[in-house]
Formats: sequence, structure tokens, C-alpha cells
Amino acid sequence: MKKTLRIVILAAIALAGFSSHAQVFEITPSYGYQFGSKLNYGSNYLKMEDSGMFGITLGYEVRPRYMLEASYINMGSELRIRDRIASPQESRLADLNADWFMFGGTRYFGNDKVKPFFGGQLGFSVFSPNDVDRTIAPRGLDSITKFSFGFKGGVVVMLTDKIGLNFQGNLLFPVEWGGFYVGAGTGGVSTGINAGSTLVIGGFSGGLVFRLGA
Repeated sequence: MKKTLRIVILAAIALAGFSSHAQVFEITPSYGYQFGSKLNYGSNYLKMEDSGMFGITLGYEVRPRYMLEASYINMGSELRIRDRIASPQESRLADLNADWFMFGGTRYFGNDKVKPFFGGQLGFSVFSPNDVDRTIAPRGLDSITKFSFGFKGGVVVMLTDKIGLNFQGNLLFPVEWGGFYVGAGTGGVSTGINAGSTLVIGGFSGGLVFRLGA
């Protein structure tokens, strides 16, 4: 968590420096809901449960209606498993914390009061299991970091020249998500979960938009 906070603070400082040359500087804190996802490997699967999510986006206007942005998103979920060796019936495997660090751009449309938008992002995500069920995974689970990309779309409704409301949908893709290793059984029997695939984690959020500058 300390490492996460350091990265977010550094991103904020960097964008604050850019803002001196930018026409507009934006800060958008948000809260929302993600729908979870499932990773199949053979007849078995790992499942990330639905959960809440919060985030913050920092951006500056490189030219009218075009924003360059850095975003941090956090999801606190639960990881569940069904595995013919480790857990024949679906069971809770661990709590799962997901941190997303994304950089990208957004294109606004519409007028000064109601502005639909669409954007794309690249970055990385960190999945950290906690409180692991050692009856299923005696060796525990390690955190994994994956290259990620995403898309977003929605609308900003400005209440004043400086404050607005943000409503958006998100699609996030951790590339080749997986890599958890679950040791189970006796006599050296174990199962590895390392399926190469790209999951889609969808969600929606709402937040406040604070516009600083000209």
C-alpha cells in the first residue's frame, strides 16, 4: 500500500508540473462497481467476485477537448476457485486486492455543459491475494503484475465552470491474467494455474470533476 501511495503521489506531482503549461488541469475522484470476471482452465476456474471500486484521475488539456490523463483504480474483491483436485466445489480461495495504474487520453464532444467522452488507457495492474485459505493453497499465493489496457466512455455534466459530475463505464483488460499457483493434495500432487488469456473486467462509476486553470 505504501508503494501504491508513492506512485500516486509522484503521478500527481508530475501532472501538477505539466499543468503550468496546460490550458486546463482536472482532478476526478470517483467511486463505482465492477462486475468481476472468471478465468477457466480446463473444466476448472478461478473467479473474481463483483465488488466496489474507487479511483482518481489526473489530467491536463493538451488542446481543446483532448485530455492527457493518469489514473489509479483500486478494487477490493474475493477470489473463488473450483478445481477438481484443490477444491471440487466452488470455495473462497482468498481476498483479492487489485491496483490499476493507467495512462492515456480522452476525447470530449458536445458543448461546455454536457460533454460525452471516449478514452483509451495503457498501464499495469497488480493483483494481491490476502488471507489465503491454506487448506486449498498450502503454499499460499503470490502477487502478480500484468500489462493492462482499457477503454472508457461516458458523459461529464458541468454544474459550474469549475465543478462537474462524471458518469462513465469502464472496460479493463489485464493481459495474460492468471499465474496463481495452488499446491494441493498429498504425495506431491499439485496443480498450477497459469492459463494464458485476457480477461475483461467491466464496471461503471460516478464522480466529481474539478477543473483548474483557464
